[in-house]
Amino acid sequence: MTATSRSSVLTPRALNRATLARQLLLAREPVSVEEAVRRVVALQAQLPGSPYVALWNRVAGFDPAGLDAAVGGFRLVRSTLMRITLHLVRAEDYRPFREAVEPTLRGSRLRDRRFTETGITPDDADALLPELLAYADRPRTGEELRARAEELWGGGDLTPAAGRMLRQYAPLWHLPSGPPWQYGTSPAFVASGPEPVATDPEAAAEGLETLARRYLAGFGPASAADLAQFGLVQRGRARAALDALVRAGAAEVLAGPDGAVLYDLPGAVRPDSEAPAPPRLMAMWDSTLLAYADRSRIVPAAYRKHVIRINGDVLPTLLVDGYVAGAWRPVEGGIEAAVFHPLTAGDWDGLAAEAASLGRLLADRDPRVYRRHDHWWTKGLPAVETRLLPC
Repeated sequence: MTATSRSSVLTPRALNRATLARQLLLAREPVSVEEAVRRVVALQAQLPGSPYVALWNRVAGFDPAGLDAAVGGFRLVRSTLMRITLHLVRAEDYRPFREAVEPTLRGSRLRDRRFTETGITPDDADALLPELLAYADRPRTGEELRARAEELWGGGDLTPAAGRMLRQYAPLWHLPSGPPWQYGTSPAFVASGPEPVATDPEAAAEGLETLARRYLAGFGPASAADLAQFGLVQRGRARAALDALVRAGAAEVLAGPDGAVLYDLPGAVRPDSEAPAPPRLMAMWDSTLLAYADRSRIVPAAYRKHVIRINGDVLPTLLVDGYVAGAWRPVEGGIEAAVFHPLTAGDWDGLAAEAASLGRLLADRDPRVYRRHDHWWTKGLPAVETRLLPC
């Protein structure tokens, strides 16, 4: 692959290939699960099975037992982070990432109506959090944490919703619960270590610079708006973090399509725009589909509403030539693939090979990993063709 000229205007297709390369989607890499997660920054993890599917797409010879061990040993941890949702990250990345999104988490959780209508204030939360985290020095259930917070507050009843808001704001890690996907629907929690610094603008700025550097490594070239979307942080904060990296010589400014101002790491790999991109069966909520303000880098505009639903669900998607071409789901006997435009016989052959490999992964864990979201298929997708790909 040849590198894109540093002086040229980057095309949309060149940006697509850069993302695929950095997200380990041009070729599966022979790396550990911890190294893969470092490379892709974080794995969105609302559904416990999705990190396994995401890493199967990216790691050569992926062994799910390796992810089991990394999660069980707290080398990879699950917590509320970017976009106020659950992510799996390396334990050493948790603190700077959490500090980067601290202002967002604080505003969205401690000023949420479901929290404030109870009568508890952000100052009340600040006062009780140290003792609550001390209580969480060993595993605690959500109800135990809510009851202890209510006791520490002493201001009345703390509703389950308010307890959930506080729990999502507090620096807590989800406790692994074992097979098939290490996290259940009602996890226990434990205090994070080391604890991030809260309500400190300098710590938040430093954390966002760290996140920005890692974001460019995993998703660049990208704009300030893209970083803001990825972290759900204010665009002004995102731009300040990126400009700080430029001043330090840790990032450079590039020209993107339609005059877009993009940032990237000096010397970062940018493959030729015609580099071949193999088919992939992406995990539900794969971060690659959510990492940009302009999602057309991966999701054609005409298909966005089909795979990124109005309620926030992001369907498991098919990538063909590096772009979303349809959606998939496990069904009895294989993988059902619904495509939004006609594919070649070669495309279908590639998807069939991927489906057979994915089927072997799911067979030992949960063959119907996304069954609770089957309603999107029963409501109908605008597919021009649907095939059952045997596993």
